[in-house]
Amino acid sequence: MPSVDLRSHGEKRNIVVIGGSYAGTKAVELIAARMHPTHRTILIEPHSHFHHLYALPRYAVVHGFEHHAFIPYFAMFKSLPPDATEVVQARVTTIHLGFVELDCGEPIPYEYLIIATGTRLVSPGTLDVKGKAEGVAFLQQHQRRVERANKIVVAGGGAVGIQLATDIKDYYPTKSVTLVHSRSRLMHKFHPKLHELISARAEELGIQVVLNKRVLIPADGFPDDGSEFDVELSTDLCLRADMVICASGQTPLSAPLQTLAPGCITPTGFISVKPTLQLADQTYPNVFAIGDVADTQDQKAAKRGVQHAHVVAQNIACLAVEGLDAVLSEYSHVPWMIRMSLGMTRELHFSDPVIDSDEPLWRLSDEGYIGSSSLKVWSSKAPGIKNYFL
Repeated sequence: MPSVDLRSHGEKRNIVVIGGSYAGTKAVELIAARMHPTHRTILIEPHSHFHHLYALPRYAVVHGFEHHAFIPYFAMFKSLPPDATEVVQARVTTIHLGFVELDCGEPIPYEYLIIATGTRLVSPGTLDVKGKAEGVAFLQQHQRRVERANKIVVAGGGAVGIQLATDIKDYYPTKSVTLVHSRSRLMHKFHPKLHELISARAEELGIQVVLNKRVLIPADGFPDDGSEFDVELSTDLCLRADMVICASGQTPLSAPLQTLAPGCITPTGFISVKPTLQLADQTYPNVFAIGDVADTQDQKAAKRGVQHAHVVAQNIACLAVEGLDAVLSEYSHVPWMIRMSLGMTRELHFSDPVIDSDEPLWRLSDEGYIGSSSLKVWSSKAPGIKNYFL
């Protein structure tokens, strides 16, 4: 194991955050604000820009807003003292006791480590691109494919698949859109009322919904040349299409932890944590996992990740002052809730009941914006930056 000086940045020790999405960037912001006199908070992220994931399905369909989805990290922490944060564009390959190794550059030491690597979805749910230009080009190419297609099958009835299907049918009313889901209802982890509301909107738009069926994806993928082809389902049913968009599957990005604590990676690939969001293995009280990659048994959503960031910021501050005897904060379970678009302007706010026998809370409105919510995210992540092409 290499010898790494924890004070390699002057006299400050490092707090390393791996992953710069919603949970990770919030953790950097909160931790650096509290710990900057003694520690530098380093964000390690392979992308040059923050990806506003919730807007990607919309911008994969609608022209003209795609550059709003990528927010430069260089502008993200300017309100903090100059020596409080650092952003390193690299991918963490392995995690060790006291340091992480990267795919480029020298190992980076840490006193505290927060793993916020999230999960990977099939594009356009997430994009594995390093720079903004590449991300914009992918979305523009996807827009052109949607525009030329006439019979579109969306595979997967989660939030991404539902947004893609409703956006396409609302933006291009004459296209045939079929949504295929392997379960008996859409958004099946929520209260059944959510399925009813989405199904009613799908019927209003003219989307065909096929339940209890799975799209069989060929080994070499589906054609993308605009020709028609058969889409086989997990029964004898077959659909005709000239475009298939896959919107199912979620892969946790926990592999770097294999070198430190493989026993904390669950059979499904998530990271097992205590209620304090420390690794479940008590050997590593200075290592935390937050956001979608953490196995909290709760909803995978940005709001949950932000809540995790608050808990971890508090706990690291306590550990730094009081040591291992500190009484740490714990993450609280809350009802599942979601805000999702069902077309260009239709929005649905939905909250599961606290008690199973109660009714959920929900509200439908036409207060949405065709350009999605990216400008609000820009104003919070990069305040004062108005050049959305950066």
